Amino acid sequence: MMKIHLIAIGGSAMHNLAIALKEKGYEVTGSDDEIFEPSRTRLKNHGLLPDKNGWYPANIHEGLDIVILGMHARADNPELKKAQELGLKIFSYPEYLYEQSKDKCRVVIGGSHGKTTITAMVMHVLRACEIDFDYMVGAQLDGFDTMVRLSENAKIAVFEGDEYLSSPVDPRPKFHLYQPNIALITGIEWDHINVFPTFDNYVEQFSKFIELIKKDGTLIYCEEDEMLEKIVKERKRSIRTIPYHTHPYRIKDGKTYLETNSGLTELLIFGGHNMQNISGALQICLELGVTREQFYRFIRTFKGAAKRLQTLAQNDHTHVFFDFAHSPSKLKATVKAVKQQYPSRRLIACMELHTFSSLSESFMEEYRNSMIEADEAWIYYNPETIKHKKLSLFTEDAVYHSFGTPNIKVFTDSKLLLQQIKKTDWSDKNLLIMTSGNFNGVDFSQLKLSGHQINL
Repeated sequence: MMKIHLIAIGGSAMHNLAIALKEKGYEVTGSDDEIFEPSRTRLKNHGLLPDKNGWYPANIHEGLDIVILGMHARADNPELKKAQELGLKIFSYPEYLYEQSKDKCRVVIGGSHGKTTITAMVMHVLRACEIDFDYMVGAQLDGFDTMVRLSENAKIAVFEGDEYLSSPVDPRPKFHLYQPNIALITGIEWDHINVFPTFDNYVEQFSKFIELIKKDGTLIYCEEDEMLEKIVKERKRSIRTIPYHTHPYRIKDGKTYLETNSGLTELLIFGGHNMQNISGALQICLELGVTREQFYRFIRTFKGAAKRLQTLAQNDHTHVFFDFAHSPSKLKATVKAVKQQYPSRRLIACMELHTFSSLSESFMEEYRNSMIEADEAWIYYNPETIKHKKLSLFTEDAVYHSFGTPNIKVFTDSKLLLQQIKKTDWSDKNLLIMTSGNFNGVDFSQLKLSGHQINL
């Protein structure tokens, strides 16, 4: 039996990998200095929760076959040092995914936005078509117990391709390690400025990704992105390319329909960005042997990935959405989608500046006009988060100036933001909450609609 130890087992990706490996029949152990929900309960339910928090060199011994290092650990981690001293095989998370899938057809979905949703769409359709596949996706999906599956028999592996660093000791972007047979890039928008300090440096990672596609492989890309179109044309790799664009659609009576050769296909999701995502997912599925008729039949039941325009509450006159959007293009696309879907309702869009990029005053200019289509835009940031990330503090005026529209209100205290939500009359209004954080501990899943009020 393969014996594997995961350093930083409590992470969102790492704890799912631990569960997947145990289900594959491996003997799995792990460690972490702190483990939060839902990782804690999920690890406990699978008998994988460490007895106590912390890093203990005694966990590392010659009886281990493999050590997997998560991003939450540091380069001087005592367990990592012990593994290096013993000469054990040490993999980063993406390295191990490649190791487990190197004999499979690897499909990797990358890009600055939409990659989780496209990965989820492909998984949804493949499962409905009863096509066996392994996968890794960055969100919990309906019908899938874990965010990772690694099997012996599946011939296909579908991976979400994140461009962030692989591990504390490996600065390569994760998606550089997968060497796809079929790759998709959604678009390029500067992000992760703490790692990629210039836009050119960021774009370079996608150029390298294209060069790492397997010989005679396929690149599917959104031709509506000018920078992406440019680097695809400049590629050196001899690969097949398939461009795609936003799928034709229409909105009627608050519902969204795809326009196909067979007529209209009603969807459970909406937004122009999702129609673009559908086109990308369609091209991947066609490459994997799914027919157009099958794709359209099954995509109509796709509900979306967790935290992607997720409904928190609704009644006859109000709809409350939660979305993971945090970058400028994601904000713009998500706000536009909700406004188009409900044109007769006022839209209040509430977002949290939380990432390294968004909390950098020099980068904040990228957000200009990103929320202009909201009737009111509420921006929250926590000064303590800025200090924790060791960034320079900025003023509320800097936020007003950067976003550049008169519909902005700025909050630095989450209690005051909650008071604003509670006292607002929500008749014929929608609330869109967007963040990759948690508004300093606010649990929006407990939100309740009562008449014209929202209670938390």
